[in-house]
Amino acid sequence: MRAPPLIRFLPALVTLLAIGAPISAQDADRRVLLERAKKEGELVWYTTAGLQDSKPMADEFQKEYPFIKPSVVRAGSGVLLNKILNEARAQKVFFDVFNTNHENILPLKKRGLIGRYVSAEAKFYDEDLKDKDGYWHSAYVVPWFLGYNTRMVKKDDAPKSYADLLHPKWKGGKIALGSDNGALVLGGLIKLWGRDKAAGYFRQLAAQQPTIQAGSPSNRIQLLAAGEFPMTIAAGNTLQSFAARGAPIDWVALEPVFVQVNAIMIAAQALHPNAARLFVDFALSKKGQEMVRGFHRVPARRGVDAEPARMFQGFKRQVQDSEMLENAEATTRLYNEIFAIRQ
Repeated sequence: MRAPPLIRFLPALVTLLAIGAPISAQDADRRVLLERAKKEGELVWYTTAGLQDSKPMADEFQKEYPFIKPSVVRAGSGVLLNKILNEARAQKVFFDVFNTNHENILPLKKRGLIGRYVSAEAKFYDEDLKDKDGYWHSAYVVPWFLGYNTRMVKKDDAPKSYADLLHPKWKGGKIALGSDNGALVLGGLIKLWGRDKAAGYFRQLAAQQPTIQAGSPSNRIQLLAAGEFPMTIAAGNTLQSFAARGAPIDWVALEPVFVQVNAIMIAAQALHPNAARLFVDFALSKKGQEMVRGFHRVPARRGVDAEPARMFQGFKRQVQDSEMLENAEATTRLYNEIFAIRQ
């Protein structure tokens, strides 16, 4: 006597339930990645982030992947770039992952020292915040704003556009600029307006007799807080950091806001390539970007707002791109010529 149809198929049904749903190609790739990363067992991360930021990030990554031991090598961007180039000349590769200012990508890419990897997290990032060929992703961004001392400038009186900076009331040392404004702001305006119009605007700005400040942008913001001058163009996260600590500082987003990228990338000949991919994925994940926000930086990932959100919302932006970087040296020379800055 034949069993009813349902009973005949029960063994097959039980087998399917035991096995589970078919594994997707993405899940299969992930399993392979994890197994290979386990065999590698370590990761070397070169970073420009301070140890107060990089160590917690590395520690959290290790909690997520306890079979990988991360080593953090922290230094300034120029130091690390030279370190990588010197290691390459000696035909050695020590780093797996590098995060640094966008400007350091070109010399590494030209020498074939960084590899391609499109993270699964890349879909959460706008096109101007990642490389279309997969050579880098934005670890975080640095928008530049017009910062002002709230004891010296009322909110309603603060300039709202680049043209407003040319008003006669801001003449005579009222605006502080540094050499760091050259390649970014002038370079960005050259890209958008053309060289002649951008240079003409900056010559008008020079006629306003701005204060030219040497030294670090952070030092310039300290002087702004102290009332040495009413306004400066500077990195937004640093302005916000001072404001959050009670300094009399606020800022305005002059459009377009020029944005620098801190990029994360993988060594072309990484000793631990699979661990490196996992780390990039972690840094770009929602959890990783929430940590970035906790470090008082501006996350690049959609859905993880900066603190406050207006740090990266509500304005038109121009991200510093390869064209601006390739022309940076010539742009800086023009900037120095306009403001009679001697290097």
